Amino acid sequence: MKKQYYLVAFLTIGMLTACSDDEVKTDNPTPNPEPSELPDWYYTGGELGTTFNSSSTAFEDPTPVVDGDADMTASFNRGEQFFEKPYTSNFSGMRHGLGPIYIRTSCQHCHPGYGHGQSQPAGSFNTNTIGNGYLLVVYNPATNAYVSWLAGMPQTHAVAPFKAPLDESQIMLTWHEYTDQNGNKFPDGETYSLRYPEITIPKSAIYVANKGYDVGTYEVRLESTIGIYGTGLLDAISDEDLKAQYVQEEKDGYLKNGLNPNIFANGDWTGQYANTAQGGDGTKYPFRYTYALSRGPLQDAAGANAFWNITNVTRSDRRFHYLDAAGTYAQYSSEDPEVQAGFRDYIEQADPDKNHPDWHIQNEDGTYNEQQNIYNYLTSKELDVEVSDQDYIDLMVWHRGLAVPAARNVDDEEVLKGKELFEQIGCTYCHKPSWTTGDDEIRDPARFFTGDKANQLPRYPHQKIWPYTDMIQHKLHMQNDIRTGWCRTTPLWGRGLHQRCTGAEYADRLHDCRARTTLEAIMWHGTSTESDAYETVEQFRQLSKEDRDAIVKFIDSI
Repeated sequence: MKKQYYLVAFLTIGMLTACSDDEVKTDNPTPNPEPSELPDWYYTGGELGTTFNSSSTAFEDPTPVVDGDADMTASFNRGEQFFEKPYTSNFSGMRHGLGPIYIRTSCQHCHPGYGHGQSQPAGSFNTNTIGNGYLLVVYNPATNAYVSWLAGMPQTHAVAPFKAPLDESQIMLTWHEYTDQNGNKFPDGETYSLRYPEITIPKSAIYVANKGYDVGTYEVRLESTIGIYGTGLLDAISDEDLKAQYVQEEKDGYLKNGLNPNIFANGDWTGQYANTAQGGDGTKYPFRYTYALSRGPLQDAAGANAFWNITNVTRSDRRFHYLDAAGTYAQYSSEDPEVQAGFRDYIEQADPDKNHPDWHIQNEDGTYNEQQNIYNYLTSKELDVEVSDQDYIDLMVWHRGLAVPAARNVDDEEVLKGKELFEQIGCTYCHKPSWTTGDDEIRDPARFFTGDKANQLPRYPHQKIWPYTDMIQHKLHMQNDIRTGWCRTTPLWGRGLHQRCTGAEYADRLHDCRARTTLEAIMWHGTSTESDAYETVEQFRQLSKEDRDAIVKFIDSI
C-alpha cells in the first residue's frame, strides 16, 4: 500500500511530468498514471527522498525531509548559494579566499544543472566554461598511483603572483573514433558509433618541470563529475548491507574480474576509508563514493572534500592549502623571482595585521626574506578560516538534502518491456535496482559532523530506494580506460534527465562522457571479451531492434 504522503504530494503538485526519448530537451508535461497505479520503482528515492519534478530543475529539489522542516529548508537554501555562486580572490567579504591556486571558482562549474559534467569539444582544455566537469587524472603508469608532484585533483589556475601548476592552454583534448570487434554493427544491420577521449599534458605545461624538477613518466585520463542528487540516500545504506553485497558477489563468482582485491577479499574488507588528517580518529568505513571508490561516508566524501580543494578556500577543519604531496609547488614557487616580486603586495592584503609572523620574516638588512615567507605561507597549517562552520553545515544540508527525480513513463508498455529485458539479460546484477536504507546514523570520518552539527543534517532511515547500482567496482576493459581499470557501478537514477537539466548536447554517459547516447554506453560495456559485462552485451546484441530500443527507453526513464 502506498503511503498517504504520496497522495498528498500528488494533490499538491496537481500533475506529474514525464519524459520520453524524443522529448529529452523539453519541459512539456505529459500525464502519468494515477497514484494508486504507480509501482514501487517509480518512487526512486522512497517516501523521504523523491521529487515528482521532471522539468529542467529536477535535480535541484530538496527532499520531503528538508521540505517539511523550516530550519532545514532555510539551511538548504543558504547551502545552495555556496554551490551556485563563484568564490573570489578577495581577502574579505562574501565567498572570499579563492586560491592561491585552484581548480574552479564554483561547484556549479563542474556540475551544470546540479548534474553530471558535460563532454567537451576537441581542442584546448577550458575549465572556465560552466559545464566542463572534467577532472584531470595524472598518474604513474607503472604503479597506477597518482603522481606526487601534482595535487590529486590538479590545479590549472592561480591568483597572482602565484602561477598555475598546469598551463591549461597547453592541455589538449582529442576525440578518437573506435570500431569494436563487430564493426559497430548489430546482426540485423543497425550500426552505431563509438568514441573515446585522449588528453595530453606536455611537460612544458608543468610549472615544476619548467623549473627543473624531473616529473618522470606519467599518463593522463579524464573523469567527469557525477550528479549530486540522491547522494544522501546512498549514504543511508548501512555498512552491513554494503558488506553483504560484496560477500554475495564474491560467493557468486559470476564476474570474470572478481572484486578489487585492494578493497575486498576472502569475505572481508582489505581496504577501507579512514581520516586522520582533519581531526579524524582513524575509524574505518566502507568505500562508497567516486568512480575510484576513494571516499567513505558522505560527510567526508567527494562534496565535502571538493568544497575545499576545488577552490582552496579554508574552513576550521582544513586550515591549510591543497597542494601536491611532494611539496614541489611550495618549493619552486618560493624560489621563483617573479612570485617573490609580487608576494609582498599579496601577503599584506592577506595578513595586514601580521598575525602570522612567519609570513613576514626579514633579513638582517631589513628586507623581507620572501623565499622563506612564501614557503611558510604555502605550507602553513594555521591559515585563517574563510568558510564558517555554519556555512559548511548549510552546504552539507543542501548536499545531503537533494532529492531524486521519480521515474518517468512507468505505464509505458515499451518501458515495461525494457525493464523486463534489462533484468533478463543480466544488467541488474551490477546495476542492482533497489536497496533499503538502514538507520542512517550520521557518520563523519573527519569528526566534524558530531553532536548538534550531525543533528542538523537530513536523514533517510528505512527507505526502499532505486539507484540501480551495486556500489561495487568492476572492470570493462575499455579503450583508454579509467585509471586502474576499476570503476564503481554508476547509479542510473535520474540520468535520463541529463540533457534536459544541464542543456548538454549529448547524454554524456560513462566516467569520461565518451558515450553520446545510452546505446553507446551499453556497447562500450562489451568492447572487450575481458569485460565483466561482455556476455550481457552479447545478449543485448542478439535482441531485435525493438527490444534494444525498449531497454534504452527504460534506462532513460529511471
